[in-house]
Amino acid sequence: MKSSYKSLYTLFGFAWPYRKMVVGGLIALCITSASVLSIGWGIKYLIDEGFRHNSATAVNHALLVLLGLSSILALATFARFYLIMKTGELVVADIRRMIFKHLLSLSPAFFEMQQSGAILARLTNDMTLIQTMIGGSFSMALRNTFILVGGVVMIIITSAKLALYMAIVVPLTVLPIIVIGKRVRILARTAQERVADSAAHAQEVVMGIRTVQSSQQEQQELWKYESRLNHGLDAAIQRLWMRGILTGIVILLAFCAVGFVLWQGGHDVVAGRLSAGALSSFIFYSIMVAGSIGALSEVASDLQRAAGAADGVLDLLNTKPTIYEAENPQALPPRFQGDITFDNVSFTYPTRLEKPALHEINLDIYPGEKIALVGASGAGKTTLFQLLLRFYDPVRGAVLLGGMDIRNLPVKLLRQQFAYVPQDPIIFSGTAAENIRYGAGDVTDAQVMDAARAARAYDFVANLPEGFHTQLGERGVRISGGERQRIAIARALLRNPRILLLDEATNALDAENEKLVQEALETLMQGRTTLMIAHRLATVLSADRIVMMDKGKIEAIGTHRELVAQGSLYARLAELQFGV
Repeated sequence: MKSSYKSLYTLFGFAWPYRKMVVGGLIALCITSASVLSIGWGIKYLIDEGFRHNSATAVNHALLVLLGLSSILALATFARFYLIMKTGELVVADIRRMIFKHLLSLSPAFFEMQQSGAILARLTNDMTLIQTMIGGSFSMALRNTFILVGGVVMIIITSAKLALYMAIVVPLTVLPIIVIGKRVRILARTAQERVADSAAHAQEVVMGIRTVQSSQQEQQELWKYESRLNHGLDAAIQRLWMRGILTGIVILLAFCAVGFVLWQGGHDVVAGRLSAGALSSFIFYSIMVAGSIGALSEVASDLQRAAGAADGVLDLLNTKPTIYEAENPQALPPRFQGDITFDNVSFTYPTRLEKPALHEINLDIYPGEKIALVGASGAGKTTLFQLLLRFYDPVRGAVLLGGMDIRNLPVKLLRQQFAYVPQDPIIFSGTAAENIRYGAGDVTDAQVMDAARAARAYDFVANLPEGFHTQLGERGVRISGGERQRIAIARALLRNPRILLLDEATNALDAENEKLVQEALETLMQGRTTLMIAHRLATVLSADRIVMMDKGKIEAIGTHRELVAQGSLYARLAELQFGV
């Protein structure tokens, strides 16, 4: 429990930039609490001076005081609500922004080990709980704490004897909060984790809805989702059960304690040791104290849920990136023209430690050279690209650009040297023009159209309902796979990089478009270093050298004719595909 509340304290640090609003809200909170507590004295004055002496003037004064306190209470309540709720909105927006920024800094290794739905739950479900806590629950906790403390003080002032009785019986109400409250917090965290699990499953199914429906797995996926949902529901119902027990016990004990003390106070009034107004005031303050304790027990559960959410948020924010910027980053040498060296590189993915992805790779690539990487799936071809882009760092060895270890380069500068066209290109939910210029910086519409023409994408984009301003939908659902591929190629063309990384860049194209795009790529590759991955050997015949990879190792290097003549694994692949 301590660690969870410590997480809340940490999150409160985000409110520091808005400390003026917080102070204003706290002042308004103090005023509302003082206004409520002042009503008790008004009750005492009304009974002792007005009713006992049959004084209409005292009754009129009491009404005026009540109206005045009500006006102050209303204005202060508005100020408290607005300032605290606004602070909550601003703080949560800042935390969400920080989480998203932090996510962008994490390497792919982190996302391999985490479900995307669980990550997004931190930005949505958990932050909603924290927002409720900052804007509402915390404010209510402070308000009821002030009333509780102020009420206790006023009880002591009104009757020290009765206050002593209260001091004996009231602590009994705190024990359930300590004992049951811990269990409530644990159940709250469990429920949040299970809700995140069901959200992750739902997102996975939605993203793969075509496969689900074509495989007729709708019912099975519904059962899986319901199973996860029911696990979360069970934990939530247990939490509500425990919370209800906690609230009921606290309220019962609190009012029993008040009832006992009032019984004693009634005897004092009968004996003349206490005025009726003082007892009425004492009753009022006792009810306020009991109500505050009951409200605090309710708020404690909300705070515990928020504490569980805060734990998850801080766990995410405390996740360290595995790719670090060099302490003293260096610039690329002026002579750099696109030469690459893999110097005895070995690498193993963090999620597949039992199977090395690369083993002692040594490869020199010269400026402007076209290198084709071929081999079976899992041979390590795409892994070379991942190391070049510094999504991962080698376990052993080094990757060099212009003779410089890329770990000594600023990551942003390093990635500016590349344009990467993946096998399954990502299209964002924006316009066609926005997708083409993605990552290219400040470019004109004319440059966007020129890149589309070079990638043979201009005609189909221009024929879309709104041309280059057409929204392509989430993941480009409004265009075909081949069209998505050409958008990605246009994006790479617009970046005008020194090094091209083509991962089956023509894979999704029909024969006619493949020929056209291949011609565009040939033009683009002139004067640039190019690494291309291909399973169809027909696409790599024009490469300066072909690197044959197998099981994370380089098996052979040479031209198509040289590798065929060597009778290597490449020769067997060529025979299967070309019949030679």
